[in-house]
Amino acid sequence: MVWQNWARTVQARPVRVERPAGADEAAAVLTAAARDGLRVKPVGAGHSFTPVAATDGVQVRLDGLSGLLALDTEAGTATVGAGTRLHELNALLTERGYGLTNMGDIAVQTVSGAIATGTHGSGRASASLSEQVVALEIALPDGTVRRVSATDDGDLFQAARLGLGALGIVTSVTFRVEPAFTLRSTVERTTLDAVVERFADLEAADHCDLYWLPFTDAVQLTVNRRTGEPAAPPNPVAAWWSGDVVENAGLALVQRVTRAAPKTTPAVNAVAARLIGARSFVDAAPKVFTSTRRVRFHEMEYALPRSAAPGALRALRDLTARGPWRVAFPVEVRLAPADDVWLSPAYERDTVYVATHAYPRTDYTGWFSAVEKLWTEYGGRPHWGKLHTRDSGYLLDHYRRMGTFRAVRDRVDPERIMANEYLDQVLGE
Repeated sequence: MVWQNWARTVQARPVRVERPAGADEAAAVLTAAARDGLRVKPVGAGHSFTPVAATDGVQVRLDGLSGLLALDTEAGTATVGAGTRLHELNALLTERGYGLTNMGDIAVQTVSGAIATGTHGSGRASASLSEQVVALEIALPDGTVRRVSATDDGDLFQAARLGLGALGIVTSVTFRVEPAFTLRSTVERTTLDAVVERFADLEAADHCDLYWLPFTDAVQLTVNRRTGEPAAPPNPVAAWWSGDVVENAGLALVQRVTRAAPKTTPAVNAVAARLIGARSFVDAAPKVFTSTRRVRFHEMEYALPRSAAPGALRALRDLTARGPWRVAFPVEVRLAPADDVWLSPAYERDTVYVATHAYPRTDYTGWFSAVEKLWTEYGGRPHWGKLHTRDSGYLLDHYRRMGTFRAVRDRVDPERIMANEYLDQVLGE
């Protein structure tokens, strides 16, 4: 049986597939794999572009570990099965009048896969899903099950809330939640130079995202702020136009045209820039945070120091304009605060995430390589689930707690049952 990820950048042929329905069954899977000399990798929705979840041993699918297990309104926490999809979690919490503080822009991932790879949104006070984790249950390679938190084996907790699937099988996750809230989303067309000039103002926004169209100076800027206003979503026609037509069908058409005729990319993007329109609406936070993405793409994302953002964005524009590459996909930029998650790309520094995208079967690898080289000059940290070529030597220099993480891994998985080639690359063998 062949498994492949959503982006079709990774294929794997596990010798067997297991679907545990509880923590004890997950532990039994690990015990049996160790007995048989097989490696184990849990897999979520397959939305990572890297082979972080690939294995030729035992693949563990988490479908049987889903649903809301507990909601503690007094403590402000919700515990869910590790295989719960984020959109399912949103619905379950919304029904009860609660929600997450922040999310990324895609909601099809499992909660365990999202925290394992560092999924994040944008935010002034909070952006990382892993930072919102206050406890988790994990089946360890020795066949035991542990529930850990900041006060119960704090080192294992710190490592496992962004653990790359390297420490065991996470079976449930407890998130910090809060009463449901609405966001006012304001979208405008601006320019890259204007964004750079007002960057200090954007840093003060609750949530700030922007999309830059290569070979133009056009930027779609979205600022979301918390509001006590009742939901007033865009009318169905406007929502259909911006979501289905412009962001999906229109994007797909642009990619197909420029893949067939790469030299037209600057002109096509100039036309696409004119479709960026201004709008403002209020809606429930999960509906504002997340989007439907129907166009398949490949992605590389790096976290740069916030202070480097103005110069880095101008350098990216100049690099792209000078080069031979003709990539039409928008570049996404998100602002995020420093956090304390050991392997978070935003660990202990205010961050700007810059995500470069490309349409499959286009000649983008040279551009990604050149951009990655540029980002390393700024001390960039790659997103664990996005395409990159960094190895453990580079990453050890850029993550102050990488050595501590590896010590936890040595303690719980000395036989490297949870390893694969990607983990060998980024953590060292």
